[in-house]
Amino acid sequence: MRILIMGGTRFIGVYLTKELVKQGHEVVLFNRGNKPAPVEGITEIHGDRKDANQLKQKLASEHFDAIFDNNGRELSDTQPLVEIFNNQVKHFVYVSSAGVYLKSDQMPHIEGDTVDPNSRHKGKFETESYLEKSGIPWTSIRPTYIYGPQNYNDLEAWFFDRIVRNRPIPIPGNGLHFTQFGHIQDLVKGMAAVLGNETAIGQIYNISGERYVTFDGLAKACAVAAGKSADDLNIVHYDPKQFDFGKKKAFPLRMQHFFADIHKALQELNWKPEYDLVSGLKDSFENDYLASKRDKADIDFALDEQILSAS
Repeated sequence: MRILIMGGTRFIGVYLTKELVKQGHEVVLFNRGNKPAPVEGITEIHGDRKDANQLKQKLASEHFDAIFDNNGRELSDTQPLVEIFNNQVKHFVYVSSAGVYLKSDQMPHIEGDTVDPNSRHKGKFETESYLEKSGIPWTSIRPTYIYGPQNYNDLEAWFFDRIVRNRPIPIPGNGLHFTQFGHIQDLVKGMAAVLGNETAIGQIYNISGERYVTFDGLAKACAVAAGKSADDLNIVHYDPKQFDFGKKKAFPLRMQHFFADIHKALQELNWKPEYDLVSGLKDSFENDYLASKRDKADIDFALDEQILSAS
């Protein structure tokens, strides 16, 4: 297939580009050209996707079998693409987020569950609703927390920063909130698995790791991945309501149960995660955290100190 990837040089797009090229597809990237392409010699079209006129001008004469929209956050980002390629592409794959789900007493989140109209990801749900009505053959992917080398969100690195320096790990609440991490390589394999799959048309899939983990359990898994003993960790629980951190985040995860059922993807996409949590974290620790020398970097622990001095 000739495939267009929106973005392609940051995180999901880097892994997806490599995966699709490996599978023999011809991949074209559309981005601003600020970062090098992940595969040498790959075709890139440079432009600003936020400018609908520019998008149409640069892409109207192109033909693609499939499109992966990895970085559309609002409906206005994606609608021009659909208008250009409706009745042309065989598959439009949209990366949404499990963050669209409404907080619930009954877990895990399942595709079709109520969404939160006030979520910061509401633009993604609006886009999914638009795709459903547009007539384009679409599939939407809803990951939970994505991790792995090149992750630009401080998730696993937040824990590693404290573990390698033998610092206490301040965790809000009692540490028993369940969350879910999915390795980036597993995510892009799931995304690639929707191509040519008729069952996937018009469907939404949660894609993440198979197991859920508590906040404390995540800290322990990070310790094991970093070659330390989980028993030696000094986890400090605190009540976040006792502190005013302003706009800064003292902890990188939502203070709630946040995990999604992936059975639908397992059953319909002939896909299965290859990484368990510790092996995925080890990949991140060795091939990104240590490789980038972040273990030697100067990290700001001011919020930690604020919490620890009060406990």
